[in-house]
Amino acid sequence: MNRPHARNSLGKVFVDELFSALEQLRFDEKVRVVVFKSKVKGVFCAGADLKEREKMDDAEVGHFVKRLRNLMDEIAALPVPTIAAIDGYALGGGLELALACDLRVAASSAKMGLIETTRGLLPGAGGTQRLPRCVGVGLAKELIFTGRQIDGQEAFSMGLVNHTVPQNEEGDAAYQRALTLAKEILPQAPIAVKMGKLAINRGIEVDIASGMAIEGMCYAQNIPTRDRQEGMAAFREKRPPQFIGK
Repeated sequence: MNRPHARNSLGKVFVDELFSALEQLRFDEKVRVVVFKSKVKGVFCAGADLKEREKMDDAEVGHFVKRLRNLMDEIAALPVPTIAAIDGYALGGGLELALACDLRVAASSAKMGLIETTRGLLPGAGGTQRLPRCVGVGLAKELIFTGRQIDGQEAFSMGLVNHTVPQNEEGDAAYQRALTLAKEILPQAPIAVKMGKLAINRGIEVDIASGMAIEGMCYAQNIPTRDRQEGMAAFREKRPPQFIGK
C-alpha cells in the first residue's frame, strides 16, 4: 500500500485499486501467499479517509461502508494464506484490513486500535465480528468500547497478532518477519494449504459436527491430487517433496 499523502487511508480510488489487485491475485495460480505491507514508513493503514467521508451524505456513507465491508470479505476469501505486516499505525479500517488476513505480524512499536467510537462511529468493515473471533468477546468489547490503541507487544499478548518483533532502522521489521513466515508456507502443498484454510474458515462458523463434515469434504478434494501422491512418494524415498499445485 502506497498512499503517503493520506497515510494509506481508505478512500474511494484506493479501495477500487485494492479490489482490482484482489481480482488479479484470486485467479493467479502462481500466487501461494499474499503479504499486505505498507510502503509508507510508520503507517500500515490509518483507516477510513475521513476528509473524503466528511463530504458524503448519509446515503453515500452507507454505500461506501458497505463497499469497505465487501473489500474485507474479499481479502478474507482469497484462497491462499494472507499475512498483514504491521510496521506502523493500523487504526479503524486499517486494523479491520489486518483482521481480514489469516495471519498478522507487528512491530512492537506499531499502534493498533478500532478507534471508531472516538469519532462518533462504530467499526463497520468487519471489526465487530472479526475482533471477537480473534481475541474473545470480552477483550473485543473493551477495545471497541474504549477506542483504545495498543502496541505490538500488547497485541501479541492477547492473540491479536501471531508474532511481534522489535522495529529496525529501515522501519520494515514486521514485513521481514512476514516474509520469513511466507517462506515457511511456500514449500508446502498448495492445494492442501488452500483446503486447510477453507476447512478452518468454514468450520469455525458452525458446530463441531458440521465442521467435521466440512473437513471431510475438503480432505476428499485433496485425495486425487498429484501433490498428495508426490508427498507419499517423497516420504517413501526419503527426499524433500516437489509440489506443483495440482
